[in-house]
Formats: sequence, structure tokens, C-alpha cells
Amino acid sequence: MDTQPESPVNDDQRVYFVPYRWWKEAQDSAPSDGKSATLYAVAPASSYGGPMKIINNIFSPDVAFNLRREEESLSQSQENGEVGVSGRDYALVPGDIWLQALKWHSNSKAAAKNGKSFSATDEDIADVYPLQLRLSVSQETSSLGVRISKKDNTVECFRRACKIFSVDTEPLRIWDLSGQTALFFSNENNKMIKDSQKQSEQDLLLELQVYGLSDSVKNKAKKDEMSMHYLNGSSLLMNGTGSGITSNLTRSSSSCFSGGSCEADTLGLTGLQNLGNTCFMNSALQCLAHTPKLVDYFLGDYKREINNDNPLGMNGEIASAFGDLLKKLWAPGASPVAPRTFKLKLAHFAPQFSGFNQHDSQEVLAFLLDGLHEDLNRVKNKPYVEAKDGDDRPDEEIADEYWDYHLARNDSIIVDVCQGQYRSTLVCSVCKKVSIMFDPFMYLSLPLPSTSTRSMTLTVMKSGSDIQISSFTITVPKDGRLEDLIRALSTACSLEADETLLVAEVYNNRIIRYLEDGSDSLSLIRDGDRLVAYRLHKATEEAPLVVITHQQIDEHYTYGKLTSNWKAFGIPLAAHCRVLKGSDIRSFYLQLLTPFLVQNKAQADEHNSDRSSTEVCTDMEVSTDMEPGDTRVNGFSESIADENTAEHLDMEFHFYLSDDKATVKCSEIVINEPLQSTEIPGRLNVLVNWSPKMLEQYNTSLFSSLPEVFKSGFFGKRPQESVSLYKCLEAFLKEEPLGPEDLWFCPGCKQHRQATKKLDLWRLPEILVIHLKRFSYSRFLKNKLETYVDFPTHDLDLSSYMAFKDGKSSYRYMLYAISNHYGSMGGGHYTAFVHQGADRWYDFDDSHVSPISQEKIKTSAAYVLFYR
Repeated sequence: MDTQPESPVNDDQRVYFVPYRWWKEAQDSAPSDGKSATLYAVAPASSYGGPMKIINNIFSPDVAFNLRREEESLSQSQENGEVGVSGRDYALVPGDIWLQALKWHSNSKAAAKNGKSFSATDEDIADVYPLQLRLSVSQETSSLGVRISKKDNTVECFRRACKIFSVDTEPLRIWDLSGQTALFFSNENNKMIKDSQKQSEQDLLLELQVYGLSDSVKNKAKKDEMSMHYLNGSSLLMNGTGSGITSNLTRSSSSCFSGGSCEADTLGLTGLQNLGNTCFMNSALQCLAHTPKLVDYFLGDYKREINNDNPLGMNGEIASAFGDLLKKLWAPGASPVAPRTFKLKLAHFAPQFSGFNQHDSQEVLAFLLDGLHEDLNRVKNKPYVEAKDGDDRPDEEIADEYWDYHLARNDSIIVDVCQGQYRSTLVCSVCKKVSIMFDPFMYLSLPLPSTSTRSMTLTVMKSGSDIQISSFTITVPKDGRLEDLIRALSTACSLEADETLLVAEVYNNRIIRYLEDGSDSLSLIRDGDRLVAYRLHKATEEAPLVVITHQQIDEHYTYGKLTSNWKAFGIPLAAHCRVLKGSDIRSFYLQLLTPFLVQNKAQADEHNSDRSSTEVCTDMEVSTDMEPGDTRVNGFSESIADENTAEHLDMEFHFYLSDDKATVKCSEIVINEPLQSTEIPGRLNVLVNWSPKMLEQYNTSLFSSLPEVFKSGFFGKRPQESVSLYKCLEAFLKEEPLGPEDLWFCPGCKQHRQATKKLDLWRLPEILVIHLKRFSYSRFLKNKLETYVDFPTHDLDLSSYMAFKDGKSSYRYMLYAISNHYGSMGGGHYTAFVHQGADRWYDFDDSHVSPISQEKIKTSAAYVLFYR
């Protein structure tokens, strides 16, 4: 009810006018809330006669009637149940009760389409016609004058309203279940009466949504259905402001998409405005806002369960903000909602979601489920519980004990609906001690296993007396790890027993990272990356690793002015070598470059002509002659200062110490002085500036070509990989060893040990949320898997994956919502697909809501799946 400021009626409330029988059917199907009803009889208002009749008809409303409270009729009706209730009886109900009744009829209608029986008929699920009623409070406080103004409604809506409120035929009665109308009946000279007299016939406004038609005009309504088409599927929203009433025709996302009138089953089709990269939040909210039990709960009296004293909660603010937002999304005729208040609350309690950067819909979903649980936790004082050892007791007994411990501290609507339990089995790798625990879960995060392999091309460089630069294409498991790549590459390049491989990523002719952790996922390596594997001798690992990056002058015109700067070129060279002074660096570098030396001008000209056509250099091997008896380190002379090499060359190389990315030029290396200490122990990073003259004396193209890991142009477009949801579940439940960073304290060994872990599903929730792990993160990279997951929509059967079956529960689920992510890691866009009964699905793309066929909801963008 929206009233003027002077009115004592609560703000932000609505009263809904519905057929009493229609409401009674829904009310009888659910437990009664115990609210009492006040019965009113409707009588025609006195009309003006005489010479003033024409003037009064111009300035007065078209319909006017009085409401008078019937005490005797009320008591008789309450005693006799539905005795005396006719098709001319209506009810005034508050918004939450109206939504519950409308949802019940909507579900019943959908059930009828599936062949199930229900009591309501399709004719009962009529259209929603918003009207604005004026309540005039006269000095006679035993009755109310109710007027409908023709100017505030479209012609067709007004015509139907006249039929609804026609009092010329049989008697009309209205049952007030809201208690709002009763506020206008008072035997005391209260503030409202006084204020109404001061207002000099200004009206107190009661915003009333009218739902359904009387029996006498149902047929007429069907004939008039086409007359609403000019509304173009829009809903009428009447707002009372100030001393008058304004009518606004607004486009709503809950409008009918067929162009006809809006039916009850279009409730909840309200979009959320994007406040600036908030599509991740909108997607998660729409999925939760269409979770059946949560909708019923938050449209009811949920605030009585808010736990303001929970230190793990958020003072009930997240629950209240979510509940308020949910009611707006399920309000009839609602336009797209701007979730600003909710966003502010979210940012306040979860600063990681503040601002307007793109985030992860699953992360905000996890935070929201946990926050709602703590805000609505029915346990006021959490007891201390300590899990007992299994002592070889049956798993069923231990599982129930763990679940009881969990419920003793956690009891909320989220636990009731969304939480399940799995069994975790740990086995010590040393003493084989078996430990079984039972843990609750809110959602399942499933990996995306690969059923195919991946081709990867790398350049292998071997430095020494016979330098080799070769390209190898290997095949590895797509979901493999770096150790799989090292193993395959070692076989391909015939790695010696005394050698090891150091893999580095090169970008813009500089090493940007080293791949050294064998447990890293290969998904961190993208197709466009360029990788070099350096073959190093194990015996020389104690010597520093010298990494040399080449630079040359790059001249170009900027705004017509010739400018020059140093630019990296070629593949960085790396090898272990003992270096003490600048001359060691120079000699080491010259020996590395010896195979690329151009002997004469003719060779130089030939090299320059072939330079542009050289794309990939594979299996190139050059050797240099060395004097017998030389002591070598990694293939080089231990005393590598060979002045003879420098004598026949006009030395125009300049050496500098640099950072590990070869982007910062530090101090210059002086040939005859000792080297300064380096910031990175065991590694020496050197920048070498080449003069144009030196570029002419070496065939640099031989060490400048570096292929991509995978070039789609060479092998054609890859077919999209597909994997079933069941395979993802099997990968999640399979036994696997824990890594060195996840050591387990073994109760048998009494120390931390590596162990194997096996998960099993034990207890399933009513709502099963499945998160597909499409995103992987590392220190350097973020990656997204575009694997197409084939998931069931109607019959997800988990019975074969249950470690325990009680013989009562059903392990079959139906999909009802999907959170989608399109695009790459850097940005991308989130949407939601929501099931709305029968075979109807809708695409929630921020503020835009549109139908989508069931055949189109299964895509490689599916990120979080919601099953019931």
C-alpha cells in the first residue's frame, strides 16, 4: 500500500484483489498461516441527481461503491467453513500470500501439462490487471467509499474493472486477509481521520493489484483477450503520488513473449541491470532466485530466523538484502531491477567483490551460500563437538555421527536444501594406515578430464663444442603435467643419462619464465607460447647458469623523425659455465657464436639472401674443432679466454648485467675486471649489444626462428573436445596421491606423510550444485578450458556413484538452472539459463530476458549447473 506521507499505513506494501475460491484452493494445499479475515459487503454508492448530475458525472469517477464490515456474516462464515462463498466473493491478500498462491497455481498448471491431476482449472489462472483504487475516508467511519477513476486506466482495463466491481446484480463480498483495509475503520478520532479532514477531499491511496475475473465475465474476458495486444506485452504499473494518481506504461521483463497477455507462469522473469561488470553476480543471483525451496522460503517470513548474534554471520544483512532482492524479482509486472543495495552489501562483507572488475560467478555463489547459511543459522550457541575415532565401527554409524555433529552447529535453510556429505578415505603411503572421515559439502567442484592428447612443438638447444638447435613435436595428455612433457621430450631428443632439460618460455626474444615444477598442469601452456628446452649437463649444475640475451639497434620513424632503440633478437643462449671476470663472459659468448660465423663475403651475401626465407631451423648441427686434452666444462674449455678468437675479429660487442627478464640494463661488464655479484644466486643474466658490423659477420637467422607450441594453420582446426558429466564425476571421485604440499599427519606414523585420497558420495542434498573447473590459475598464467561437457537435463542418475544407499532417497536429478561464461579469462561475459516449467527455458542476460529452446542450453559455456 502506497499512501500519502500523513497516512499511518506502512510504506512499501501492496494489497492484491483475487477471487476468493482461487486463493482458497492454494491455501488449502498448504498449512494455514492462521491469519484471520474481515468480511465486507459491497453496496452501490449514492449517486447525485438533479441538475448537477451532468457536472458530477464529468468530475466524479465512473464507479463508486461502499465497503461495510459484516460482523455477523463473518462469524457465520467462519463457523460454516465455505458455506455462503460464491463466485462473487473476493479476497484482499498481502503480497507474500498472493505470490505463494500464484506460484502454486502456476506449478499446478505446469503439472497438468505433464499429465498430473490438480484441482485448479486453466480458467482459474487468469490475467493480471493492475488497477489503482482510491479510498475515501468519510466522517462515517463504519464504511469506506471506493472509487475507480476511468482516466487512470486504459479503456479495456477499465471496462473489465467495471465488470469486476459491478454491484447491480448479485451481492458482492470481499474478504480482507491483509488487515490493511481495517486500518481505515476506526471508532476513535485518530490522526488519520483528522488528517483526512485537513486534506479537503484529497484521497488516501491504496495501491491494489487486481488478479482474476469473476465467473460472470470469464467468457467476455476470453473474447476481449485480443484487445490487450496493443499493449505490446507490457504491464501497467499504477503509482499513486502526491494528491493525484499517475499512470505509467512500462516495459517489463516479465511481459509475455508471445505478444499476448501475461500469465501467472511468467512470474520471476525479471532481469537484473548490469551496474558495470556485474554480470558474474547477476548470473549467480538468477540461478539462486529460481531455486524452488529458496524462493518459497525468502518470499515467506524468513526474517524470524535471522541470527543477529552469529559471529560468523553478517548481522543478517546479506540475508535481508538477498530476500528483498528476491521479492523484487518475483513481483508481478516488475521492470529490470538494479541490485545496487545488494552490491553494496556484498562489497562491504566481501571486499574482493568491490569495485567494478569482472569476477567469478562460482566464487560469489560460494560466498553467498555460506553467508546466507550463517545469517540464517538456527543454532544460536554452537556447542563444541569433537569427532570420535571410527574404531572399526560401521561406516553408516560413523557417517550419521558426523552428520549429527554438523547439524548441532549448522542448521539453516541452506543446510536443509543444499548440503550433502561425502566420505574421505586416506591411506598412509608408509604404514598403510586407513583413516575415514565424513565431511559436508555445499557444491561439487568437478575437474574436466581430457579424453584426447595434445601436440606440442618445442625448440631444444644443446650448447657446447657441437651446438644443436632442433625442433621437436611431441604428443602429451591434454590434462597432463609438465613432467609428462619432459618425459616425452627427453625420448624425442634422445636425452643422455647425464643430461637434464630446462624448459623456458620466450616472449619477444626474452625468457619470461622457467617451467621447473613438474606438477604444473600443461593447461598453463597456451598454443601461442614459444618454448625452448636447454640441454644441460648434470655434472656442471654447481657452476652458474649463464643466460645471454642478444640486442641490436632498431631504427624507425616516429612522426617523421628517425628514432632508434635497442631491441632483443634471436633465441637466448643458456649454459652452465664458471666465469670470474669480463673476459670469461666474452670468450664464452664467442665460442657459443662460433658455429654461426660467416667466413667470407660471398657466404655473407648468401646468408643475407636466405635470411628472409628461413622460417624453422630443425636438426641443425654445427661443430667446432678443439685441441685434444682440453679440460671442458659443459663442453667448453675450462680456461675459455681465447685471445686468438678475438684477435681476428673487430670486437664490437658490449656486455651488461641485467635482471632475470633481460629488460633492465645494469652495470656494464668490463673485460679485464672481476664480475660483480648477481642478485639471483646460481644464475647470471647478461645483455649483449650487437653493432651493425657484427651482425654482418654472423648468420643470426640460424638461431632466430622459434615456432609456436601449436600452429592451427599447419594442422587445421581442432575438433571441439567433448566429455560427459559422468566422466567429470569419476575423475573427481578417483583415488589419487596427495602432493608434497598436502602432507597428511598419519596417526600411525605420528608424523606427516604423503597419502592417497579417495572420495565417495554418501549423502546427497535436495539441490545439487555442480561447478565445472574451467579456470586454472598459476603464478604467471590464467587459463580457461573450452571443453564441451555433455550433461543430462532430465535424468541425472547418481545411484551408481553412491557409497551408501538408504533405500529411501532418490538419486535422480533434473536440471533447472545454468550459469554460463563466454569468452576468455581476461574478460568474458556471464549469463544464466533458467527452467520455468514444462519444456520452457529462458535466457537471463543481465536486464534482457528471452525464451530459449531446450536444444540450445547445452554449450561449452556451461560453468555452474543447478539440479533438483
